[in-house]
Amino acid sequence: MAEYLASIYGTEKDKVNCSFYFKIGACRHGDRCSRKHVKPTFSQTLLIANMYKNPVHDAAFHLTESQLQENFDLFYEDVFMELAKFGEVEDMVVCDNVGDHLVGNVYCQYRLEESAGNAVESLNNRFYAGRPLYAELSPVTDFREACCRQHEIAECNRGGFCNFMHLKHPTRTMRRELYEGQRMDIREKRKEETRRDEDERRAKHEPYNDDYKKVKHESYNEDDYRRDRHGSSDRREVKKEYH
Repeated sequence: MAEYLASIYGTEKDKVNCSFYFKIGACRHGDRCSRKHVKPTFSQTLLIANMYKNPVHDAAFHLTESQLQENFDLFYEDVFMELAKFGEVEDMVVCDNVGDHLVGNVYCQYRLEESAGNAVESLNNRFYAGRPLYAELSPVTDFREACCRQHEIAECNRGGFCNFMHLKHPTRTMRRELYEGQRMDIREKRKEETRRDEDERRAKHEPYNDDYKKVKHESYNEDDYRRDRHGSSDRREVKKEYH
């Protein structure tokens, strides 16, 4: 029985836990949902709810397609650079849905759970564009399962009100530059850590540096030399008395 319950956990067959919340980290029913929304205490993924404000939804909207893309690229780069301060980002996606539970949601998946936890703790005390941020750990582990496949091929008939993620994509060039820049930064940090570790190991095996040896040599003067010779001759005299 336990194996069966484990196998259906988070699926549509699960009558206790909400499958939408498990896959997407959000549910259109919210707290009124008849099934449980089990919020993780540890996760690689965080959710910042309703963060992105698409200018298209503004009544005063007057931007061209190229301007809209430029506007989104600036937003994506700004958020990515800030989130990358907490750890290595494996993927970051932004929802372009219009439903209240998904509109403007930003999801970030880190390599380490610790990075996501630190980011959530910090972001909940922050503001963006004059609005407070609401961040939480998310159960989402695979963005491919959370995304609307019909939308990816332009065949979703539910539009922005679809309950699966409709992602807004940055330009490929900018996205590639962000992730390549992150890899280079991580590589440099690891090199620096390696050099620091080697210096510490070297310091442990060489406790006396050259300056210490020089001072010790200079402090050993002629009087010390005579005293040592006199002491050693006395020791020889004593030894003879015992023979």
